[in-house]
Amino acid sequence: MVADSDNTSAPPVQQLALDIRWTDIASLDSFVAGANQQALDAVRRAAMGFGDRLLFLYGQGPVGKSHLLQAACREAGERGFKAAYLPLNEFQGMPPGSVLAGMESMDLLALDDLQVLAGEADWEEHFFYLFNRTRASGGHMILSADRRPVDLSLVLPDLASRLQWGLTLRLEPLDDVGKLQGLQARAAARGLELPDDTGRFLLSRYARDLGGLFQLLDRLDGASLAAQRRLTIPFVRQVLGGDEG
Repeated sequence: MVADSDNTSAPPVQQLALDIRWTDIASLDSFVAGANQQALDAVRRAAMGFGDRLLFLYGQGPVGKSHLLQAACREAGERGFKAAYLPLNEFQGMPPGSVLAGMESMDLLALDDLQVLAGEADWEEHFFYLFNRTRASGGHMILSADRRPVDLSLVLPDLASRLQWGLTLRLEPLDDVGKLQGLQARAAARGLELPDDTGRFLLSRYARDLGGLFQLLDRLDGASLAAQRRLTIPFVRQVLGGDEG
C-alpha cells in the first residue's frame, strides 16, 4: 500500500509511443451544456490554465464526459499548452507505468473512464504517483468516471482521498431540446444542415441516447455525401428505415 505522503517517486519505466487521437469535432463551443453549464465553465477555465487544479466529472452513459475532456485538450493545445487525453478503457491489460510515463509534464492532463482503474492495484499505484507528480509540477487535471470518487471502490484509500481534493461535478443528460441542439451542432461541424423537423423525427423514432443518435448521424453523413441528398425525413427513412424503433 502506498503511504499517505507527497512521495512522487516511482520506478523508472520506458514510455510507450501512444497513438491517441481525439475527434476533430470535439470543441467547447460545440458542447451543448443544458444543465451542465457549471461543468463547461470549469473545463474552459482549466483549458485556459487557471481555475481548479483538479476537476472530476462523473455521470452514467453518454452525457458528454469524453467530449469535454477532448475539447479541453484541443482548447489548451490551441492556446500553446501541452495537453494529453488518455481514454483509460483503451489501455486495459497494458503496463500502467509505460502508459502514464512522463504525463506529469503536461500542462493539462485529461484521463477518461477512471473507473477502469478501480481494483487494479498496479494501475492505482502508478496513477497515485502520477497524481502527485502532476500536482507538484503545477499541472491541471480533468478526470472522468461513471461515478463519484467516493464510490469507485479504489484499493488505495490515499488515492481515493486525493481524488476529492478538487471540484467534483455530475453531468446530467440533455432533454430533447438539448439533444436536438447537440445533433444540429454535430451536423454543422460536419458541414451538414439538420432541419428541425428532421432532428425531431430522429428523436421520436430512433435511438434516444445522444451517443446512439450521433452514430446515426455519422451514417447519414456518409449517405448524404454519396447520394448528394439533403437530410430530409424521406431520405432519413430511406437510409435508416431498418433501425426504426
